[in-house]
Amino acid sequence: MGDNRGMPDAGTLRVGVVGCGAFGRNHARVYHDLQDDQSQRLEFIGVADIDYPRAQAVAQEFGTLAFRSVDEIIAAGLEAASVAVPTVAHLEVARRLMAHGVDVLIEKPLATTLAEADQLIASARKHGRIAQTGHLERFNPAVQATIPLLTNPMFFEVHRLSVFTPRSLDVDVIFDLMIHDLDVVLSFVKSPVKEVRAVGLPILSKKVDIANVRMEFESACVANFTASRVSTERIRKLRFFQPHQYVSLDYSRQDVLVLSVQEMPAGDSDPFNPAAVAASAFPAITPYKPRVEQQEPLRAELSSFLRAVRNRSAPEVTLEDGRRALAAATQIVEAIAEHGRRARLLELTRG
Repeated sequence: MGDNRGMPDAGTLRVGVVGCGAFGRNHARVYHDLQDDQSQRLEFIGVADIDYPRAQAVAQEFGTLAFRSVDEIIAAGLEAASVAVPTVAHLEVARRLMAHGVDVLIEKPLATTLAEADQLIASARKHGRIAQTGHLERFNPAVQATIPLLTNPMFFEVHRLSVFTPRSLDVDVIFDLMIHDLDVVLSFVKSPVKEVRAVGLPILSKKVDIANVRMEFESACVANFTASRVSTERIRKLRFFQPHQYVSLDYSRQDVLVLSVQEMPAGDSDPFNPAAVAASAFPAITPYKPRVEQQEPLRAELSSFLRAVRNRSAPEVTLEDGRRALAAATQIVEAIAEHGRRARLLELTRG
């Protein structure tokens, strides 16, 4: 299927989406909106899916063209694309796009295995392509506002809870939900993982639906993660402590609260004033809320990807970042399996 809208203006970047599920539809929506921003110099040429009626429905909704295959959308002049097919197809689709000169943003998780992630990294290098992993929360304004505050984080407490929906039940909650927070914490700590302890259970599906993880880093930082897709409420929070400071981040509200502790200088209290002596025994706690520029994380993510493509610069979230998050998630799944064997959880759940 060809593109009959004529050649684009000089400098116009031709983008598309491969995969028209829930994630792909959202990428199509944002590309459609970005196309109206003259500063982007963007042409959204279409969407592709092997389920052609689904591609047609998304194309009609966002005023673009539908293609039946990766090869068809490449032939239409595609230059950059979001890869939103099921994870098992990431390697095949992204590698084919890159081999034909297309820059890619690959949705999370990057791949099903570390070996596949390594093949994607090698392919991007071989073909000189810009390749970004789609870890959306990195572009959450609350996360962006927190980055300048980082000094030496030593303890994290992270909760990501969702009500049950029949979505993504073919993967453990680690790859479905927790991987967002794994990527963010790894980017904050910047230290190799030393040890992982984890427990998880299937509740309403055959995969792990709820999990708790304790992760220790070489830096001695410790992070506790809880992820659930069988909760009665929706929570997306990350809290951490670093010397003289506590930071609380709410992904959903795009909000950050900082509590800084400032000890009273020695000798400031009056020894003959009991009230002053008592007050000096407690540090001063100063609350602070950094300014957060509210925006849709997906729009920020795709805009960042397009800048990297235009500038031929490293993306904010590299394939190596995606591999690190995948490695941590894989280690957690293995730890959960080991705990299950020790606790005979499989026998208990079957019984």
